[in-house]
Amino acid sequence: METYELNVAGLTRHLPIIPINENIKIASFVILGDTELVTATAPALAKKLPEADILVTAEAKGIPFVHELSKVLNMKRYVVARKSVKSYMENPLTIEVNSITTQTPQILCLDQLDVELIKGKRVALIDDVISTGESMKALEELVQKADGNIVAKAAILAEGDAAEHEDIIFLEKLPIFPQDPTHKD
Repeated sequence: METYELNVAGLTRHLPIIPINENIKIASFVILGDTELVTATAPALAKKLPEADILVTAEAKGIPFVHELSKVLNMKRYVVARKSVKSYMENPLTIEVNSITTQTPQILCLDQLDVELIKGKRVALIDDVISTGESMKALEELVQKADGNIVAKAAILAEGDAAEHEDIIFLEKLPIFPQDPTHKD
């Protein structure tokens, strides 16, 4: 299997390179279950962030990272935008998102209690990887609907062209690989 060697926060990971469509392949970066990586990258990113009152991430891969980051920053809470409306949610705010790693459009939503945590606050949007920026853009729109003041958009990795965006804070760049359309696996 073809892999990409990632070096981040003093750690090395060999990421499998997987096809996303007939044109591109990506190095699959999954932090779920990687306690060592989460605990090493959180303090490194915390040093780069401006002052924020609350961290917001989208369900699901960003959750362990934002949890650890909130601990490093001595925050008592963080907010997770959910991918579906739950029965306990009163007056949820919702927005549609198209991500590079999902096949169909999804939604992100916030419960009214989360909206109250965000309203009027300095918000840092956090993810594991920013690639096309569509997930981050949807998260940004959702937080703006909740009257939050976005002070940072940050991730462990910026994939492809995302690394060229001056408004994104990240630790390392992750390349995107061209897919040979004549090659059959």
